[in-house]
This record gives sequence, structure tokens and C-alpha cells, in this order.
Amino acid sequence: MALTLYVDTARWRAHHKQVSEQFPGLVPVCKGNGYGFGHERLADEATRLGSDILAVGTTYEAARIKDWFGGDLLVLTPFRRGEEPVPLPDRVIRSVSSIDGVYGLVGARVVIEVMSSMKRHGVSEQDLPHLHSAIENVRLEGFAIHLPLDRTDGSDAVEEVIGWMDRLRAARLPLHTMFVSHLKAQELARLQQQFPQTRFRARIGTRLWLGDHDATEYRGAVLDVTAVAKGDRFGYRQQKAASDGWLVVVAGGTSHGVGLEAPKALHGVMPRAKGVARAGLATVNRNLSPFVWAGKQRWFAEPPHMQVSILFVPSDATEPRVGDELVAHLRHTTTQFDRVVER
Repeated sequence: MALTLYVDTARWRAHHKQVSEQFPGLVPVCKGNGYGFGHERLADEATRLGSDILAVGTTYEAARIKDWFGGDLLVLTPFRRGEEPVPLPDRVIRSVSSIDGVYGLVGARVVIEVMSSMKRHGVSEQDLPHLHSAIENVRLEGFAIHLPLDRTDGSDAVEEVIGWMDRLRAARLPLHTMFVSHLKAQELARLQQQFPQTRFRARIGTRLWLGDHDATEYRGAVLDVTAVAKGDRFGYRQQKAASDGWLVVVAGGTSHGVGLEAPKALHGVMPRAKGVARAGLATVNRNLSPFVWAGKQRWFAEPPHMQVSILFVPSDATEPRVGDELVAHLRHTTTQFDRVVER
């Protein structure tokens, strides 16, 4: 009995192929928990796609994945002086976001990140005159720009990249390769047409691995079902059942990532209102679980345990049976499954 990730492998891989065709020179991203699939699996899939380079989040991830992927590895977290040294092969490329960082990587292969409207990290326009001498002692693989997902001010992503291309060109810096993030295929094509001497390479993770939502599905197996009457006490905190129904023990708890959710940006009045309503219910210990039974997301009977969750299913629904599986709406990036089933 397990929390299982079901993968329609043929459909999943067809989506990978479609994305790679839309983005020539695609750089697959494999970071964190490997988007729910794990580093080893995504390294294999990147190899299957024929990728010559794979982007990872940290040097620690690069050290783990180097034996699974034979091409270049691009570390996305920028180098900082004083960081813990991690033994890495020469095929690892470091991201750098400061002049000092470039000087600290003598002899290394580097990609220099420029400061975008994200304002997260990157060299500034004022730094560009100082880059000439800084890059003399490194092997420059290109520049990179990480763009925001939403543009609430109506600005244009392509124009932002063009602005940086013009600045780099005016500073007489080499522009053979530009790594970009969060561009649409048509936007990338516009840039490639305008700057034919530069190779634009899109770094893509979520859209590549998780873009086809129907290719994957989490399900938790029902381990136990216990009938309760209104007023019966149950669980660690001995709460009272609000009505007649069943306590359903299902595989999937906090160790799997169930009940752990990254904050979401809410756009519009209705999503905000629903968010406020959920927060209000949470204050009286009513929390909606990610598990679905009989067409409805069911409530946690109490906070999820380490490896299982206890749900309350009211008596007006069909009684679950041990061995049934409940679909679970879980975020791949925060979920650790027990097993994967290809189909």
C-alpha cells in the first residue's frame, strides 16, 4: 500500500519531444527533487532527448548527478567566494552574478548572469566595463538572463532581452551564446531572428517535465476504513466527529510532502476570497486534503501523520474500501512518492 506516481510514459515523452522541437538548443533543468521524478530519472530523460547540457540547482546536485549524465552540467546558483568547495569535473559550468565572482573562478567555465527585472541577482549595466579584464582568465560560455513569469506592468520580455543584448554589444562583450528563462517559443524565435550571430538557449524545467498535467497522476492507497457516528472521538487529539461517516486512512503523509504547500500568488477577487475562506476554516482545524473520493476533495480528519493521512468521508458518499486508490492533487516539486508505475 503506497503513495504512487502513475506515469503515462509515452505521452510524457511525447510532450518532451514537442517542447524540445519548439525550443532548439533546449537546456533541460533538473533541480530540487527533480520535479518529483528524481535526478537519476531526469538525467536519463535528458540523455534520451539528446541534450548536450543539463542545468542543476547547486554544486551538490551537480556532484550527485555527474555519474548519471555524461554531458555538460550548468550550475544555476551563482558562485560566491567562501562557499564550500565541492569536487566537480571540468564539464561543470558555473553561473556567476558579480565581477568578484568572475575573478574568483580563474580557469573555470562560466556563464555570467545579468540583472533582469526579477532583481534577484546578476551583473548590472555599470559592471559591464569591468568585465573585459575579468573574463580574460575564465572560459566564458555565454551570458544568461532569468526573466519573471508575470508582467503585470505590460512590459515585453523580448524587449528586455534586446535591451541587454544592446548593452552587452555596446560594451564589446562576446555574444556567442545567451541562456534565457521563461520565454515563449515565438519570443525565442523573434530573438534568434534579430540576433542571428547569437545562439539563444532556453533553460526549461517546469514546462518540460510537468507541462502535460494529464501524463502523470498521484494516488494514495486506502489502508483502513473505520465507521464513526456523530460525536465519536478519534485521532491523536481525540476530536469529535461532526457527523456520521468514515475515517479513511490513506497512504501519504508529511514525509511524502502531503500537507506541505508552497505559497501561491493569488490573482483576482474570487481566488483571494477562497484563500481567505480556507484560512478561516484552518483556524478551526478544518483543512481540505489533496485526496479526492467520489468526485470531491475530502477534508483531513486531523493533520496528516508522517506516512499516512486520515480523511473524513461523510455517510452520504460511497464507502471507500481497503485497497482503493484516491487521486491526490500534489505538487511534484514538494512530493516524495513511494513508487512509480509506468503505463
